[in-house]
Amino acid sequence: MSPLSTANAEFCLDVFKELNSNNVGENIFFSPLSLLYALSMVLLGARRSSAEQMEKVLHFKHDVRSLKPEFKDSSKKYLSCSEELFGTRLQPVDFEHSLEETRETINAWVESKTYGKVKNLFAKGTIDSSSVMVLVNVIYFKGQWKNKFEERETIKAPFQLSDGKSVIVEMMHQTGMFKLAFIGEPQMQVLELPYVNNRLSMVILLPVGLANLKQIEKQLNLKTFQKWTSSSNMVKREVEVHIPRFRLEIKYELNTLLRSLGMTDIFDQMKADLSGISPAKHLYLSKVIHKSYVDVNEEGTEAAAATGDSVGVKRLPIRAQFMANHPFLFFIRHIDTNTILFCGRLTSP
Repeated sequence: MSPLSTANAEFCLDVFKELNSNNVGENIFFSPLSLLYALSMVLLGARRSSAEQMEKVLHFKHDVRSLKPEFKDSSKKYLSCSEELFGTRLQPVDFEHSLEETRETINAWVESKTYGKVKNLFAKGTIDSSSVMVLVNVIYFKGQWKNKFEERETIKAPFQLSDGKSVIVEMMHQTGMFKLAFIGEPQMQVLELPYVNNRLSMVILLPVGLANLKQIEKQLNLKTFQKWTSSSNMVKREVEVHIPRFRLEIKYELNTLLRSLGMTDIFDQMKADLSGISPAKHLYLSKVIHKSYVDVNEEGTEAAAATGDSVGVKRLPIRAQFMANHPFLFFIRHIDTNTILFCGRLTSP
């Protein structure tokens, strides 16, 4: 994996573990790639301890500013560099005198960039006239399965919840050739469902046997994730796939989460050093809000966002069955680079 892909995966799993501890048993969905790029824009203008903390949280081994050797502490240079590196730029707004107008303008921009899927990112009262800088970033993805599910094959079936109860869901079904791994400890199946053009795929981690999702989450780290999803363990074979049709829309305010990971100074008016963005004093990051949307159906996936050592291949039966009728983890990733675009946990469709 490249340094950027490694940083992306480590940051993704850090954020997932924090969300997991604060949202026990709930659905989770976010875009680590979107968050990584957005926070990198802030890092580009951060200095001293503010920059050091951000680099550590984002798992950057080298200062992002080294990407542009000629970049100095000039705010004009920051604007041109952020536009060149990230395809975007700072937008000055007036929170103090035009709060509602500014809020509506930001929300309209986000909604248009996500084709109407992410609405009202900043609810009324989320930002106030004392806000200095807010971070707004969106990512939109709509992918068609390489092998679509037929609607006539979708049936109503029970989905077992973590508390032992069950709900009736629309369970999609198809049989085809897919990459599948059988993991011994903890017991799970790992299925890869490619999208058209084989550039992106959804990887699902499904507990089987006596294992449950908590056991997988407990052992989930960069090393185990790479091992569980490695090409040497994913064997292409005929698989009977059953996964639920589901749609998630989740919003997080990430100030507290990022602080808990070690990114503290950037949110403190007295400690934040963003002198690479502006020479003005007391410039700090007021809010990091992330809202994500995903729709998984027979056609494919539509997604948007505004983050055990024992592996054994068992003797394979003629046809394997992948029955996702209970909680599982899923990742949408770029196949060649292993960059994670989206990460989620489905506990209740």
